[in-house]
Amino acid sequence: SQSLPRIRSPIMSREKLRFFTLSFLLILSPALCRFVVEKNNLKVTSPDSIKGIYECAIGNFGVPQYGGTLVGTVAYPKSNQKACKSYNDFDISFKSKPGGLPTFVLIDRGGSILPFAQLDCFFTLKAWIAQQAGAAAILVADNKAEPLITMDTPEEDKSDADYLQNITIPSALITKSLGDSIKSALSGGDMVNMKLDWTESVPHPDERVEYELWTNSNDQCGKKCDTQIEFLKNFKGAAQILEKGGHTQFTPHYITWYCPEAFTLSKQCKSQCINHGRYCAPDPEQDFTKGYDGKDVVVQNLRQACVYRVMNETGKPWVWWDYVTDFAIRCPMKDKKYTKECADEIIKSLDIDLKKVDKCIGDPDADVENPVLKAEQESQIGKGARGDVTILPTLVVNNRQYRGKLEKGAVLKAMCSGFEESTEPAICLTEDLNTNECLENNGGCWQDKAANITACRDTFRGRLCECPTVQGVKFSGDGYTHCKASGALHCGINNGGCWRETRGSYTYSACVDDHSNGCKCPLGFKGDGVKSCEDVDECKEKKVCQCPECKCKNTWGSYECSCKNGLLYMREHDTCIGSNKVGTTKLSWSFLWFLIIAVGVAGLSGYAAYKYRIRRYMDAEIRGIMAQYMPLESQPNPRGPHMDI
Repeated sequence: SQSLPRIRSPIMSREKLRFFTLSFLLILSPALCRFVVEKNNLKVTSPDSIKGIYECAIGNFGVPQYGGTLVGTVAYPKSNQKACKSYNDFDISFKSKPGGLPTFVLIDRGGSILPFAQLDCFFTLKAWIAQQAGAAAILVADNKAEPLITMDTPEEDKSDADYLQNITIPSALITKSLGDSIKSALSGGDMVNMKLDWTESVPHPDERVEYELWTNSNDQCGKKCDTQIEFLKNFKGAAQILEKGGHTQFTPHYITWYCPEAFTLSKQCKSQCINHGRYCAPDPEQDFTKGYDGKDVVVQNLRQACVYRVMNETGKPWVWWDYVTDFAIRCPMKDKKYTKECADEIIKSLDIDLKKVDKCIGDPDADVENPVLKAEQESQIGKGARGDVTILPTLVVNNRQYRGKLEKGAVLKAMCSGFEESTEPAICLTEDLNTNECLENNGGCWQDKAANITACRDTFRGRLCECPTVQGVKFSGDGYTHCKASGALHCGINNGGCWRETRGSYTYSACVDDHSNGCKCPLGFKGDGVKSCEDVDECKEKKVCQCPECKCKNTWGSYECSCKNGLLYMREHDTCIGSNKVGTTKLSWSFLWFLIIAVGVAGLSGYAAYKYRIRRYMDAEIRGIMAQYMPLESQPNPRGPHMDI
């Protein structure tokens, strides 16, 4: 399999070879690992002979259209059918003509094999050659009957592998039987149309995405390490925005394996493992005699895992992204700074508790289990729909392994497809990631252009036609053909969809601002209340101003009625009255006011008399009481003029 690591050193001691072989067998043996091939659906729409839905394996390169679909027509060229050479050499182009469907190129798996050399026609090379010829996607037909496998990138240290990061088209591996059926249909003159569907490749149960990144602190593993470091730097900002907003739950992981018990005391095992062979990593340079050892990588991986744990406990797990990117920049192996001292400086600069991190790391030389690394080994084993993690780096989104280029835009597409539709954060609806279907023909949804209101709601997966709620007013309807404002205050939104007209200083509306949903022409008008309300000519219809002395004149929305011979018109009685009646009325009012004033004066007089009598009574009572205790000046002294009291 092209996804398996290969040993490239031409000269290797038997001791080294035995150690590497046993180590790789431990992690990659099918008997011990359960590798799950991530798939998407392929729907053949024509011809009828092969119409149906088929499974295909997503390639681990390019940009799969997670959450979306891609429709195209299949081409199988007569020459260069394995796509190992440029199609320009055969004067073949797959560029679509204006108005035509995109082209999916069917390519045969395989290539030439030279003595003592690897395959010279990798899956990625096939994709790159087809992309340069204008293909929108490639379908690789397996060359033998077997279960689907994952197409992976070639080994990292290929000097000509720079094209890998430039592959942008999606790829899929199909079974030999499906490939043969497509070839047979094409050879018979049929057009083969199909749709590649990634809408269900990532589960999307709710408004939060849970994702993991299986990574490595080793920066000397070639092109893949460089790509991984660039991804961490570029994705950091988006990851921290999503995490701080509560939209995602991120967990970093690190792959380790244990040394076979028979080799735990060997020089190789001691240099590549910690905790007496329990947790190991391959030598960064694949040379035990120089540079850093595998155990250095294990310790740094453990330190990164502990930084995450410590910051997660403080409620700031996103600081992990700051630490790993700073470590990659400031502590590279090539500068011989891949050390604890360099790591500690970064930890302090980010205000991370160094004592807690060191306690989490523990003693790498102790013959005990490390709880963090033990948990990492257990997490590496697949559960449910997710298989064992065997490829580095590996991204897992909602318990499904991501397949495709490790690049910010491609990864964000996969993550955004993991949100329940209509719950995506704003970052998922940017032009770089999403095509706003509401911009073209309003997505086929209802809209009110006058009020600038639409039922079209853009989502990452497409669009929804849902009647909106605007300024607290809810619209109801099917969202496609009609939406109508309802409830209180609905007249404030485009007048509730009802008729409204202004003439001069007068404005009339058929909308009633209450909980009623209909439109009703106001008094003085008639019509449906929606499109029109016409003025009622009250004079012509003889509904008002009908007394013998009345003279009627129609106005917009109302009428004017006057009386002949100086009479006065009473609107409430629709009659005219004379001046004597007016005089009588005035007299009646004058008498009424006189009566009111008289009653008021009488009341005030009675109140004043009452107050006066009360006061006199109180004065008499007080004088009587005082007379019992002291003589008044007007009374003679009973003891005589010469007696003192």
